[in-house]
Amino acid sequence: MDAVPTSSGMPQPASHRVSWARGMEHKGYACRNISTSTALQTRTHVSCDIKGDVAVVRFNTPNSKVNTLSRQLSSEFTDVMNEIWANEAVKSAVLISSKPGSFIAGADIDMIEACKTSQEVTQLSQEGQKMLEKIEQSPKPVVAAISGSCLGGGLEVAIACHYRIATKDKKTILGTPEVLLGLLPGAGATQRLPKMVGLPAAFDMMLTGRNIRADRAKKMGLVDQLVDPLGPGMKAPEARTIEYLEEVAIGFARGLANRTVSAKRAKGLIQKITDYAMALPFVRRQVYKTVENKVQKQTKGLYPAPLKIIEVVKTGLDQGHDAGYLIESQSFGQLAVTKEAKALIGLYHGQVRCKKNKFGTPQREVKTLAVLGAGLMGAGIAQVSVDKGLKTILKDTAQQGLDRGQQQVFKGLNSKVKKKSLTSFERDSILSNLTGQLDYKGFDKADMVIEAVFEDINIKHKVLKEVEAVIPAHCIFASNTSALPISQIAAVSKRPEKVIGMHYFSPVDRMQLLEIITTDKTSQDTAASAVAVGLKQGKIVIVVKDGPGFYTTRCLGPMLAEVVRVLQEGIDPKKIDAISTAFGFPVGAATLIDEVGVDVATHVAEDLGKAFGERFGGGSIELFKLMVEKGFLGRKAGKGFYVYQEGVKNRSLNSGMDEILARFKVPAKPEVCTDEDIQMRLVTRFVNEAAMCLQEGILSNPVEGDIGAVFGLGFPPCLGGPFRYADSYGAKQLVDKLRKYEAVYGSQFTPCQLLLDYANSPSKKFHQ
Repeated sequence: MDAVPTSSGMPQPASHRVSWARGMEHKGYACRNISTSTALQTRTHVSCDIKGDVAVVRFNTPNSKVNTLSRQLSSEFTDVMNEIWANEAVKSAVLISSKPGSFIAGADIDMIEACKTSQEVTQLSQEGQKMLEKIEQSPKPVVAAISGSCLGGGLEVAIACHYRIATKDKKTILGTPEVLLGLLPGAGATQRLPKMVGLPAAFDMMLTGRNIRADRAKKMGLVDQLVDPLGPGMKAPEARTIEYLEEVAIGFARGLANRTVSAKRAKGLIQKITDYAMALPFVRRQVYKTVENKVQKQTKGLYPAPLKIIEVVKTGLDQGHDAGYLIESQSFGQLAVTKEAKALIGLYHGQVRCKKNKFGTPQREVKTLAVLGAGLMGAGIAQVSVDKGLKTILKDTAQQGLDRGQQQVFKGLNSKVKKKSLTSFERDSILSNLTGQLDYKGFDKADMVIEAVFEDINIKHKVLKEVEAVIPAHCIFASNTSALPISQIAAVSKRPEKVIGMHYFSPVDRMQLLEIITTDKTSQDTAASAVAVGLKQGKIVIVVKDGPGFYTTRCLGPMLAEVVRVLQEGIDPKKIDAISTAFGFPVGAATLIDEVGVDVATHVAEDLGKAFGERFGGGSIELFKLMVEKGFLGRKAGKGFYVYQEGVKNRSLNSGMDEILARFKVPAKPEVCTDEDIQMRLVTRFVNEAAMCLQEGILSNPVEGDIGAVFGLGFPPCLGGPFRYADSYGAKQLVDKLRKYEAVYGSQFTPCQLLLDYANSPSKKFHQ
């Protein structure tokens, strides 16, 4: 159970704006004959048709891909429901969306953020609770007809209904992602879900925020009936499916009203035994305890929402309905104003922004992509490309390397088959778009070439010249280097305007970030194409200016140099890992070096050291070089700071490191060696370098800086990124810490001018 918002888990509704239905053009007794409060033409988000004795309520937020529970939608929905309850001719109701991909994607985040106090947010929650309680208690049965995303507040609406029907479609997902925003479900779900799906499944949903597909939701008892999607006919498949879903839902609504259909679900033996066990207080106590321990272990107590969720569920089950609903609304209000929720919501907005192409639509769509180098990165790039329908060529210089790369792509796709998110037919169909080869055949048809060859400027120059001899004039050349300046790579190009950096993170199929690097000569259209490809691959894209280490590698450099210094001062790798994860980093600092690869870290440290000099100093690079010499390259070699063995979870320290660490040992400075000081030495160097990148124009805005740090480097999500952290911790306090360490270690801790400016005027914030 991943209770921590990680880089892989932030919720992804396409947009956070909210509004509902423009009103469908159905002939018949439209709402005219029952409208009492808001005049029909003034309703923009919710509309209503009467089909015989069934009211069909449609959600349709104008100018938005998704429906969200905004004030406007909620108010119109309340009015429509009141009219339905007052109309004797209507015996039941169906709730449906006019948008094929979205039932309701959640509450309107802007509405929550606009609240000034926790009391205002609590009031929002209580209004939602009251409305949904009225639906739950409604004498006229209400059926939710779900197609597309049914998340957060949308799921809360659905589970307050008497019956739920969903389309068995990949786009239909149900879930409670509030925890990923530092919140909890605030309209009754903490009280309804445990009764509906059982305590363990309810905790799993609310503490992980995971999406649940329709077929799984049916097995859990979250939906009652599934409808198969229809193929194309006179209309598009989506439109036909929605119409069919509506017909089926109307049939069930009628059946519930005249009692020919029962909303009671037959429970299996296992479910009955589980329900019986959960009714026993001592069993429940055991479940709470287990879940609390797991949450504590995973969140290190840095995220208040998961523990609040447990407390709220517990109160409802142990103290009853009123106590449960009250603590849910109060906790929702308290969480909404925490700095953790603000940080996570900031990241959510940042993600939405980084999923758009700020350079506009490229002149030509990239349909054929060629990847040079079938190593870990090259094969990863090929996998995420072919997976999204791009025709992909994977080229290597050796058959053995090519075979390994193609096998990696197969394994990656096959793991989706094992998880049942792909069929074996779909996997084979995807793989048919991948061509593995040792020559440049077919490169004359490529729209883009991404090189993922060894980090050596001479090799990069060699492949660039070879590629330019065979590709068409419009083809873009992108480099997946992690630190070599793109302008240096482009120096031998005949068409530097077509050269760009596309820095992926390992493992490519799991890491969401793509850092795109433009030089002074890169054309706008080249940048637009690179961003379009990244977005098609499902990446969160940041665009930065060229320079040694770009943005991400450059921020990581000083921090890792500090890690080495701490190791030299006698703190062992396990302790450094514990100190850094206690601060909120998902991966410990020593483990991170093992994951990156000690040889790669050495290479990058040398390059950045040459470019930035003393500021990138700290620990001795010779320590890394000796590790490389001994073959301690990290996870990929089976040994680094730790020993890695297949299937062994608890790694032991590599005893071969003792001699290396002893050789490079330096005396520790007791005045800057507490756990908090070690955390702050690592973090202040990271944040200072991030601010320097903004100061120099490498970053164009703080939002991309925060997104890059969290999704590419594992900066603690609960802090929202280096710039959000500087705002909440205080620029002046950060500068004071830097000055304290500068007095001991010198210029590596000298605060940059931008931080000093912000420290001198407290009203200045990176995020207004």
